[in-house]
Amino acid sequence: MANVTIREVHLPNGETIAYREREGGEKKVLLIHGNMTSSKHWDLVLDNMSEEYKLYALDLRGFGLSSYNKLITSIKDFSDDVKLFVDEIGLKDFAIIGWSTGGAVAMQFAADYPGYCNKLILLASESTRGYPFDGKLSENETPRRFSTYEDIKRDLIRTIPVQAAYDTNNVELLKLIWNAVIYTHNQPAPALYDEYVQDMRTQRNLAEVHHSNNTFNISHHHNGLVEGNGLVDKINVPVLVLRGERDFVITAEMTRELVEDLGPKAKFVELKDCGHSPLIDDLPQLLNEVTNFLKTEVFK
Repeated sequence: MANVTIREVHLPNGETIAYREREGGEKKVLLIHGNMTSSKHWDLVLDNMSEEYKLYALDLRGFGLSSYNKLITSIKDFSDDVKLFVDEIGLKDFAIIGWSTGGAVAMQFAADYPGYCNKLILLASESTRGYPFDGKLSENETPRRFSTYEDIKRDLIRTIPVQAAYDTNNVELLKLIWNAVIYTHNQPAPALYDEYVQDMRTQRNLAEVHHSNNTFNISHHHNGLVEGNGLVDKINVPVLVLRGERDFVITAEMTRELVEDLGPKAKFVELKDCGHSPLIDDLPQLLNEVTNFLKTEVFK
């Protein structure tokens, strides 16, 4: 097992951010998790990625061991926390790997705070145009794109059932969901899977994350709900876009949008026979693509 230490840091905004730090060499990488996860879900990367890299994996506000004193209302809230976090621990000149929702957080951070991140890896990331939330408020209603946080909180398809599973420790339902859309071929070892499920239950911001993804849009396009703010142009580092060829969470169209909006700064690689969690489906393939990109694209 790698030398991983769990630490915490107090931010000037009153939040406490927990993070895992893995010892390594001079090259630094920050890992940003997605929805329904935390830094815990990076454990296989922390254990197996080359020791020439020093790794940091934080728990975003409202996940894992981090605090949740003030409600999240946007992806920018998360990325501003990341800025305060890296300032507090003195982290500079680092690469970021953002997984799923973490990809949106990473893009927002890179756009808002140039000079910190030297390259960006978007793993099964939502689009530059966000992740639309379709739901329904009654059993007889046809699912539709929601526009408000209040409706998302009352959604009968994803929000209420998952929150109930968290609250009642319905391990079977949570595994059923993950096996249907994420662990579609391979699953974690049973003991590890149980740890992951209990970690999922630490999430305290489910509806807020859905709302933040639904309204995220740094492109130059209208996403069906909000106009893009064009901040994608402010991302001025090399970007590697990774998507598993059978990802049921992130569609091929979302990835096409991402690559189109990022333009020539982005390189796309499809991960063969992988779903939304290449960490479980094919960790060696994932780490090979990541380390090749980190080595071949010159660090600042």
